[in-house]
Parts: sequence; structure tokens; C-alpha cells
Amino acid sequence: MSPRKNRRAASGRPAQGGGGGSWAQETEEGPDGEWIVRAVSGAGSGKAYRCPGCDQEIPPGVGHVVAWRADDQGGEHRRHWHRPCWQARSRRSPRVRRSRDAPRY
Repeated sequence: MSPRKNRRAASGRPAQGGGGGSWAQETEEGPDGEWIVRAVSGAGSGKAYRCPGCDQEIPPGVGHVVAWRADDQGGEHRRHWHRPCWQARSRRSPRVRRSRDAPRY
């Protein structure tokens, strides 16, 4: 049997994050600045988080994205997002809270 080969990421460059961890990290630039984004697999998430994009809970065992600004060196302001919520963050408007009797139009 031959030894196992290391696999490369789809973009042709090696995945960051080291040998076989449950996450891969990269830097993304968008209209709202530069972000460090880490994809967390379902097996790598052990507790529930609240997504700032949709304000819904991300249950344990569900893959998601952790993002923080690139200028935040310690990552103290990291936020856990659903993947679709992170991708749609520039298309979303600020969430408006309405009372129960307010019209929805």
C-alpha cells in the first residue's frame, strides 16, 4: 500500500489551518473591509452560537463560519455565522424590530 497523499484545496493552493484540523482559515476582502474567515465543520462545533445575520441559533454539530476583522489581532470580536448569512451580509439591510401590531409593509 502506498502512503496517503496530501490533498489540495479546490483553488489549487493548500488549505490553511494545519494537518487535519476541523477548520480552514482565509482572508476575504469585501465592501465592509478585510475579514479573516474560518470555516468550522459540523464535527468541530461543540456548542450553540447565535448568528448575527439572521439572529437564529446555530446548533452544535452544524458547520458554520467564524469571522472577525483583520485589524482585530486577538480575534476578540469573532462572530459565528451561518454560511449563507455570511455570504449575504452585504445584501441585507439592518434588522428592523417591529411591535406585534405594526404593519409589515
